[in-house]
Amino acid sequence: MDALEKVFGKTAQMTVLKCLMDHPDDFTYLSGIAEITGLSHSSVARVIAPLVDTNIVIEKPLGKQIRTFNLNKENDATKLIIDFYTKLNEVLE
Repeated sequence: MDALEKVFGKTAQMTVLKCLMDHPDDFTYLSGIAEITGLSHSSVARVIAPLVDTNIVIEKPLGKQIRTFNLNKENDATKLIIDFYTKLNEVLE
């Protein structure tokens, strides 16, 4: 259990966000996130939508039906989340 789970509990949205934070430079597909996290494709699609809506995650379409996702490292909220996650892990280790 990592620091975020200790403090906030384990949710699907938190799991997806941590997956993206663990691979900050990679664009990945819904199915890739599902495979890494063990969540279903539909769960990932459901919980990533608010992250895209708040611009914490960038969605880039590749063709008509394929979408890729990664962290929006230019977004101030994303920067705060990453900083908080890093510092929380340091404090709780």
